[in-house]
Amino acid sequence: MRDFYEVLGVERTCDAVALKAAFRKLAMVHHPDRNGGCDDAKAKFQEINEAYAVLSDDQKRAAYDRFGHAGVNGSSGGGGFQDVNDIFNGVFGDVFGDMFGRGRQSNGPQRGQDLRYDLEITLEQAYAGAEVEIKAATAMACEACEGSGAKPGTSPTTCVACAGAGRVRRSQGFFAVETTCSRCGGAGRVILEPCSSCAGHGQVRKARVLQVRVPAGVDDGARIRLSGEGDAGPRGGPRGDLYIFLSVAPHELFERDGLDLLCSVPVPMATAALGGEIEAPCLLGGENCDGENKIRVKVPEGAQTGRTVRLRGKGMPSLRSRERGDLVVELFIETPTKLTAKQKALMKEFSGLCGEHQNPQSATFFHKARKFWDEVKAN
Repeated sequence: MRDFYEVLGVERTCDAVALKAAFRKLAMVHHPDRNGGCDDAKAKFQEINEAYAVLSDDQKRAAYDRFGHAGVNGSSGGGGFQDVNDIFNGVFGDVFGDMFGRGRQSNGPQRGQDLRYDLEITLEQAYAGAEVEIKAATAMACEACEGSGAKPGTSPTTCVACAGAGRVRRSQGFFAVETTCSRCGGAGRVILEPCSSCAGHGQVRKARVLQVRVPAGVDDGARIRLSGEGDAGPRGGPRGDLYIFLSVAPHELFERDGLDLLCSVPVPMATAALGGEIEAPCLLGGENCDGENKIRVKVPEGAQTGRTVRLRGKGMPSLRSRERGDLVVELFIETPTKLTAKQKALMKEFSGLCGEHQNPQSATFFHKARKFWDEVKAN
């Protein structure tokens, strides 16, 4: 008896994926039905089956690796083509489902297709929630023929090729092969006089207006399922579902970071130096903002560009809890422009009065810079 690894053409160290791939490849080539049922193909196919039956089982493979064929005596052989079916059904389910009588399509009512609809909403809608009207095209049962596909006053007739089963069976070697009926396409019925409104399909596609409830707190990529709002099912089957995929449009003032809202606000230089209050925008909703979507923000004395002020609980609501994010206001100090002669004179006077204590960052920076320049000169 040949070595099982040699039979499948794999290394002894191969993993389960490589083992399965090798078996599939060889089984496709040596399957008896692909070789006219010859004895050599049957024997080769049985040998491949026996090798894979052992090596695909971790315990059997361990025993085989240690003791060889003696370690798996009685475990691999004697199953004949019943064993072949068991393994083939597991490995070739996708490819040979029809060959072994699986994957049959019902010729009765079937569920309709699920549909996707991409919906862009504003940040305000994501913040407060909204009712949004959409128009989606879905397949609906034809009213003229009531979904039968047959001309009004007539009915579909039973397919004579498959006797209404939707599939035909024929013998092929050792197997009974079942395939979809080519005459009726698996429906089990044929339409001799098709409906003029739907061309015999039994369905027409129409635009429908639907209301979508967007919950507060949704973010990009959120999905809303509308049960039963997809395509109508063939032959009177139930409707599929409609999935709404949400995206939030960029906002002019805010950026979103999870539940937090980020907003950059300019601060006059005098306010930054002396401290005070500024107005910052906020989103509509709740007790955090007034009716004009404004909120007062305290600017600490001596604030620098990049300083942030975090306003707790004034960000986005959570979709699944009562938690709220924060509104993070980033300050950037605005230098005045287009100064008058008097303003320039005052600024010069002010500049002359300022020292290291008023400009600590400048003092620290230029101390490091002077040290750097001295080291360069020394070298």
